[in-house]
Amino acid sequence: MSIAETATTFAAEWQDWHEALERRRREPHGFLAYTSFNLLSADPQRFDDVPGSWTTGPDGVSVELDAGQVLDVDGVAVRGRHDWGVIAERTFHRARFEDAVIEVSKRGGRDIVRPLHPEHELRTGYRGTPTFTPDERWVIEGIFDPTDPREIPIAAAIDAIEHTHVTPGRVRFAVDGVEVAVTLISRGADAATVLFRDSTSGVTTYGASRTLSVTLPEGDDRRVVLDFNRASNLQCAYTDYSPCPLAPVENWLPFAIEAGEKTPLDRT
Repeated sequence: MSIAETATTFAAEWQDWHEALERRRREPHGFLAYTSFNLLSADPQRFDDVPGSWTTGPDGVSVELDAGQVLDVDGVAVRGRHDWGVIAERTFHRARFEDAVIEVSKRGGRDIVRPLHPEHELRTGYRGTPTFTPDERWVIEGIFDPTDPREIPIAAAIDAIEHTHVTPGRVRFAVDGVEVAVTLISRGADAATVLFRDSTSGVTTYGASRTLSVTLPEGDDRRVVLDFNRASNLQCAYTDYSPCPLAPVENWLPFAIEAGEKTPLDRT
């Protein structure tokens, strides 16, 4: 394959990746449809955009529906009281009512309820996310330095939440002779995520963090590929109702990563 053909294939594969990302954002019950973020407590609470009265406690999350209110939970019509039980961290349950969906989950040890209304203006008016032009310069080889998996605290975009994630180690790489090492977050046996900031953050890209998926090496091979062209925005770049994990200080890079996604058009 010629250099020109290789470049064309690289750009086409990147375009397919980004278009798929944008399609997922526009889904009727995707995160752009969130209309609120509600922390539950032992005291019953009502919210304007979801039915029922909600509580949480040692036995988990419960809702008490008013007369005439119905939720569809896994295809079963629920009236009166429904108990979700104790919800595991980063586990998501969904229930439907009318055209909307209620998401019940736990983040940073806190039980939360978030409704998704497909008619929400953030979703219906979404104008897209600009990007840097894909450039093979930003496909960088790094070295994985594994450690015994350990939990680390990660701040969230919503102050009331603090995440705990497992790190499998760090990746060392260099840009224009400047060497750095970034902490990874585990996403399974052979996958991880890098949350990072750089000199473009708050200028041409979202200020808090961007994220990049990394495939971990197998066996004795410690080489990894960091394709920053596929650096994407977290949900908190678009909505105030997502407690996204934020880049730890050691992942604040001292140079500009002019690759991947820029600040969403609706947040500039």
